Amino acid sequence: MRTQVGIIGAGPAGLLLSHLLHLRGISSVVLEKRGRDYVERRVRAGVLEQGTVDTLVEAGVGERLRREGLPHHGIELRYGGAGHRIPFEKLVPGRSITVYGQQEVVKDLIAARLAAGGDVRFEIEDVAVHGLESEPYVTFGGERLDCEVIAGCDGFHGVSRPSIPEGVLSVFEREYPFAWLGILAKVAPSSEELIYTRTERGFALHSMRSPTVSRFYLQVPADARVEDWPDERIWAELRARLESVPGFTLGTGEITEKGVTPMRAFVAEPMQYGRLYLAGDAAHIVPPTGAKGLNLAVADVRVLTEALAAYFGHGSAELLDGYSEACLRRVWRAQHFSWWMTTLLHTFEDDDPYGRRLQMSYLEYVTSSEAAATTLAENYVGLP
Repeated sequence: MRTQVGIIGAGPAGLLLSHLLHLRGISSVVLEKRGRDYVERRVRAGVLEQGTVDTLVEAGVGERLRREGLPHHGIELRYGGAGHRIPFEKLVPGRSITVYGQQEVVKDLIAARLAAGGDVRFEIEDVAVHGLESEPYVTFGGERLDCEVIAGCDGFHGVSRPSIPEGVLSVFEREYPFAWLGILAKVAPSSEELIYTRTERGFALHSMRSPTVSRFYLQVPADARVEDWPDERIWAELRARLESVPGFTLGTGEITEKGVTPMRAFVAEPMQYGRLYLAGDAAHIVPPTGAKGLNLAVADVRVLTEALAAYFGHGSAELLDGYSEACLRRVWRAQHFSWWMTTLLHTFEDDDPYGRRLQMSYLEYVTSSEAAATTLAENYVGLP
């Protein structure tokens, strides 16, 4: 079996890459170890930057996004007993974010690929990549896929990045001393926009997925276990952290899903080796505070699509050769923003009174200075 691009992973990065290549007349095969039902139900990110929305709409997979997504023109930073709105419509006119779950993006992309006759294979076993320096191919389940290029879109724990020889990659990482407990609940959002809250008890985030489903996160110890957080305890802690401004009441409802997400940052450089090109979580992880994970994956795919179009269309490898360098400029900007948001809004056990007062002082600066608020807004909605 032969194709032009072998894509490992049917998450947003792999599926979007396959779809964009199809629009350019470039063939691909997508291989995914999980079942279709699993990848369509896997709850992950839900905040789409302006550039991500534009990419999906221009690619013809944004109809449901436009119909069901929730546009937001600001966020609230809540601390010290008061809320402070960051108004995107004033600070970055014409740009916003849209709340639309990653699993919904995946559903839209799978439907588009299958409708176009795309080759997307689920529940694939024993995937391995070979011949990266000259004649790449992928083996899986006793079969062989020959291709000219391999795109590793299989996440942090996938097989693509470990296939690069030892000593080639430089790895940069940081583990944070806390995690996020995230829940989905059948309750209407208590706010029209996202609320990022910093309290002495820890961080909390009020988000949403639809007019009837809310998404919440709590800062918890790094070793927290879901079973130690019954529903009653979760709602009590959310109320303690979010009901910190006069007149705000948190709505509660049935919790349908809960999980603990480690907080870490990771970057592997370069994002390519031979004929293998990494995209999304296979190359980088950001703490979720900055809402950058899915958006970075889409940005990688945009760069890789243009590079592959030049390669297959005109025989030029210039953009492919510069793929990693082009992506990493954005990746490190997103890493810095995510680190900044994380350190700004979370409590650290080893902070002394000076450190905590310094943190509050900087929050006050961000919410009182238009220049500082503009920097936050520009990064949050996504730099061009």
